[in-house]
Amino acid sequence: MSAGKLWGVGIGPGDPELVTVKAARVIGEADVVAFHSARHGKSISRGVAAPYMREGQIEEHLVYPVTTETVDHPGGYQGAMDEFYEAAAERLAVHLAAGRTVALLAAGDPLFYSSYMHMHMHKRLADRFDAEVIPGVTSVSAASAALGKPLVEGEEILTILPGTLPQAELTRRLKETDAAAILKLGRTFPPVLQSLEDSGRLGEAHYVERASTTRQRVESAAEVDPDGVPYFSIAIVPSPSNNPRPATESRGEVVVVGLGPGDTAWTTPEVAHELSLATDLVGYGPYVDRVPTRPGQRRHSSDNRVEAERAAMALDLAKNGARVAVVSSGDPGVFAMAAAVLEVAAEDQWRGVPVRILPGMTAANAVASRVGAPLGHDYAVLSLSDRLKPWDVVARRISAVAAADMAFAVYNPASKSRTWQVQAMKDLVLQHRSPETPVVIGRDVAGAEESVRVVTLGELEPSEIDMRTLLIVGSSMTTVVETGSGRQVFTPRRYPE
Repeated sequence: MSAGKLWGVGIGPGDPELVTVKAARVIGEADVVAFHSARHGKSISRGVAAPYMREGQIEEHLVYPVTTETVDHPGGYQGAMDEFYEAAAERLAVHLAAGRTVALLAAGDPLFYSSYMHMHMHKRLADRFDAEVIPGVTSVSAASAALGKPLVEGEEILTILPGTLPQAELTRRLKETDAAAILKLGRTFPPVLQSLEDSGRLGEAHYVERASTTRQRVESAAEVDPDGVPYFSIAIVPSPSNNPRPATESRGEVVVVGLGPGDTAWTTPEVAHELSLATDLVGYGPYVDRVPTRPGQRRHSSDNRVEAERAAMALDLAKNGARVAVVSSGDPGVFAMAAAVLEVAAEDQWRGVPVRILPGMTAANAVASRVGAPLGHDYAVLSLSDRLKPWDVVARRISAVAAADMAFAVYNPASKSRTWQVQAMKDLVLQHRSPETPVVIGRDVAGAEESVRVVTLGELEPSEIDMRTLLIVGSSMTTVVETGSGRQVFTPRRYPE
């Protein structure tokens, strides 16, 4: 006699009409229909499959020994469940060995947070018998349909989270994603609510209970009594594109963010989250263009020389209820928009507007990482631009840093209208440093035209430096070495006595 076949049958979220045609056929043809329930004995899965079952089928009712982690089993909760799954698998193995086909029902999809995975994927049965999985409509899809809102659009990211995660981890992941679905609620709902609040997502979150069934319930998550939440419920934070925050419903604010240098991989999750929630983006055109377009989000691009006007625009939008992200490259507090926004925000007309600053990776650290650790000891950060401060101030600071024997990073070294400052800096530094001092030349780091070179101070050619370049000038201790990774530069943390 040939062995039977095991079918892992996804029966959807609860509505019998959401059972697929193939699942209905297999249920009706199977010799054995197996399903789970808690100790109360009522199986939701069997109820969903009932319209497709026939007279004379063998039914295997698999009753969970425990439904919470409180258990007297010597192996604890996991030990009790492992023993149950092993015994249940052997019950089904008897039928399969006798040549019977077995349809093991799984709510939703068999391979999506399902008990079927414990029976099948852990090789309790699949390594001995022919097995096939029939996918089903998940509870997440049913909850989204109940809301009538897309979970995600375009390039937005959806994260599926179990409510059993530690609260801090759940909060972190909610901050990092565009949209989320949180499963396994029940007794976990109070900490889930706290995570939604701590991540700033509670106002966007919806609660869906028993999606697609006659007992379906949809509410704002913030309004749900935690004491009455069943396991078969989901918290949904849908696409921010379809969850706008009207200006009249919330107090506006300005969040000044740093995108990091070039590559989106260097934009922090915290910044990406704030960008997804913003009603308005304000910034220098090329930086705003780096942010993915979102439906309904307004973009206000401007020239790079109007920081105060840009800050005033952002504050005015926020004063009227908008949630504004002011976009900078690198870190907003390093020669970027944070100081400009705070300076303008200190004026009487803007004092009531909240302003937050979110950090980003700054270009100095990005360039340094490409060659090793040239900023490994004390270092300074200077700008060669004399547009906002006179050159004699810049020159005094260059001389002071060079005399102090610190490595230093140089922002804004040159532009089309500023062509002599790099040579002037070189001359000033050579009064205190050897011509052999290492200099790192980083251009467009993490961008499409990235190039990083290490030269000596004596070899530094000012005509090769432009606005997209950052320089790192070493101290007397900065060392260049050849390693398995190529040429690397470091400034040791020890300084000679």
